[in-house]
Amino acid sequence: MKRTRALTAVLASVTSLVAGAGLIGCAGPTAKAEPPALDRFYSQRLDWKACGEPALDEAGAQCADVTVPLDYAAPQGPTLTVAISRLAADPAQKRGVMLSNPGGPGGAGLDFMVTVGKAMTPEVRARYDLIGMDPRGVGRSSPVQCHWPRGIGLQSAGVDAASFAESVAMQGELAARCATAEAARLPYITTRNTARDMDVIRGIFGEERINFYGTSYGTYLGAVFTQMFPERSDRIVLDSAADPDSYGTVGMMQAMGPPNEAALDLWADWVAARDGEYHFGTSRAQVRGAVQDLIRRGADKPIRLGEYEIDDHWIPLVLFVGLDSPDQYEMLAGQIRKIADAADGKPVEVDPTLDATLGYALKARPQDNSAQMAIMCGDVAAPRDPGFYWRNIEAARAAQPVFGAFSNNITPCAFWAPPAEPATVVRNSVPALIVQSTGDTRTAYAGAVAMHRDMSASRMVTLQDVPIHWIFGRYQNSCAYAAVNTYFRDGTLPAADVTCQAD
Repeated sequence: MKRTRALTAVLASVTSLVAGAGLIGCAGPTAKAEPPALDRFYSQRLDWKACGEPALDEAGAQCADVTVPLDYAAPQGPTLTVAISRLAADPAQKRGVMLSNPGGPGGAGLDFMVTVGKAMTPEVRARYDLIGMDPRGVGRSSPVQCHWPRGIGLQSAGVDAASFAESVAMQGELAARCATAEAARLPYITTRNTARDMDVIRGIFGEERINFYGTSYGTYLGAVFTQMFPERSDRIVLDSAADPDSYGTVGMMQAMGPPNEAALDLWADWVAARDGEYHFGTSRAQVRGAVQDLIRRGADKPIRLGEYEIDDHWIPLVLFVGLDSPDQYEMLAGQIRKIADAADGKPVEVDPTLDATLGYALKARPQDNSAQMAIMCGDVAAPRDPGFYWRNIEAARAAQPVFGAFSNNITPCAFWAPPAEPATVVRNSVPALIVQSTGDTRTAYAGAVAMHRDMSASRMVTLQDVPIHWIFGRYQNSCAYAAVNTYFRDGTLPAADVTCQAD
C-alpha cells in the first residue's frame, strides 16, 4: 500500500512538472504536403576540408557542412548545419554516391563509412563516394542539447512499483529538460526531415539517385527515404532491420525483450563453462539466478563501484549493451563479476569498458544522447498513461525476468509533445537487400521479416543462429558479405531469399 501511494504521488508530480514546462498538449506545427522551392539548398556549393578526426583524416576523408532548413515547410526561416564526410571513389570507376547511417537513433555517423568501407571488395569501394553523416540534431550537426544529468533515455523499470515510480520521475524530468532547452527545434528533429536532408545532399552532388547503407535505426531511415523519394533510391542495403510498422519507443523496445533473454541464456552457458574464472555457477540456471539476485541486491541498496552507484535500473542496461555480439561475452562476464564483487564489499577497479558504459549512462559522459529521444519521440507518439507501461512490465516478468522491465519501461516520449507529422507508413516496391541475423538483440528478426514484407521488391539474407546486431563491417560472414558486395557491385539482388550459416 505504501508503494502504491508513492507511485501515485510520483505520477502526479511528474505530470505537473512536465505540464509546467509547456510540453504536454503542446504539439509542433503541422507539416505542409508540398514544401516551397528549395533551390538555394539543393544548389549550394560545399567547402571541403580536413575532418579533424583521426579515423577520417587517416583514411583520406574530407568533411563539409551542408545547410538545410530547420522546417522544410518554411525554408526562409532558421537553418541547421548537417556535417558530412566523403571518402572519394576512383574517378575512373565511379558510379555514384552512397549515403549511410549507423543507427541509434542519435548515432553520429561521420566516420561510419571508414569501418563499412573495409568490408567492401576493392572493386565495390572504388565505385562510390562513401558519405558519412551526423544526422540533424546529432554530433556535429546542430546537436540537440537538453542538458540531461544522465546519458540515455532508456533504463529498466526495476524490480517493483517503487523502482518504477523512480523511473517515471526520471523520464519525466528528462522530457521537461528538453522542453525547456530545445522546444523551438524539437518538432523538426525527425527521421522524415533527415530523409529530406539526404535528398538535398543528393542534389548537391548532382546525382539522380542515391545508394544507401544503413544498420539498426539506419534501416528505418533508409526505408523512410525509399517511401518519400522512391524515384531517388538506387541500391539500398538495410542491415539489421527495424520493423517499420512498430517503430517507436513502445513497439521497438518490446520486441527487444525476448531476443535479449535468449542471448542471456547463451551468455549464461558461456559463463557457466568458465565457473573457475567467474564464479557464478556451473549451469545456465545458476548463472541466471546470480544475475537476477544481483539486480535485486541493487534495488535494496545501490552498489557502489568507484564513482558510480548502480541499482536495478542500470544493471540490465549493462547486460543489454554487452549482449549484442558473442565477441563481447568475455567483456560482459568481467563487468558483471566486478559489479558482484563491489556488491560484496570487495575493492574493485573499474575497467575502461565498464567505465565507458556507466560514465555515459549515469554521468552523461562525454555528452548525453538526448537526440535519440528527440528523434524517436518526434517520429511517433507514445502512450502517456504510466499505468500502460506498468501493466506490460508486470505481464512480461515471468517470461522475461531480466529484460521485461527494461523492454516495457516508460520513456521520455510519454511526456513529449505530439509529432509534427504522421508516422511514415512504409509500403513500396523499391528494390533493397535486407541482411539480418536470427538472434539479433536490438532489432528482432521478426522486424526484418516485416520490413521485407513491406518492401515488396526486397530480398532478405538471413544469418542463422548468431546473436549479432550489425553484420556487414562488424561480424565477418562470407555468405552475407558476398551478397552485399555483389549487390553494390552490379545491382543484382539474389534470385530468392538466402540463408547463411556462420563461417
